[in-house]
Amino acid sequence: MIRSQAHGLTLGIVLAAATLTVGCASGASINEVKTNPGRYVERNVTVNGMVTSSWGIPLMPVKMFQVDDGTGEILVVTDNRRVPSRGARVRVTGRIEEFATFGGRSIGLHLRERDLDYRD
Repeated sequence: MIRSQAHGLTLGIVLAAATLTVGCASGASINEVKTNPGRYVERNVTVNGMVTSSWGIPLMPVKMFQVDDGTGEILVVTDNRRVPSRGARVRVTGRIEEFATFGGRSIGLHLRERDLDYRD
């Protein structure tokens, strides 16, 4: 019985690790995401960088900002009331999405924010 429980625990740990590895591309560079979007679309990604611009339309629920990690820029779409200001250092985790695909090319690749942290 003890061996069975140990085997179950080991199997559980292996499955959890595999799920995290497949489901999350944490720490991907923006260049990697933009170069190979098929690998990242519909997956969770974390990017660290500086906000280069931010905007929103008053009374509209969706706001946007651009993040540059030194390898490229990506548009971040958020439902938050406030967006970080230009020059803020942030860590953004969310799901990579695209508005459309045309001729095998991704159009409107963006990160749908799930979590936002400010960095010093």
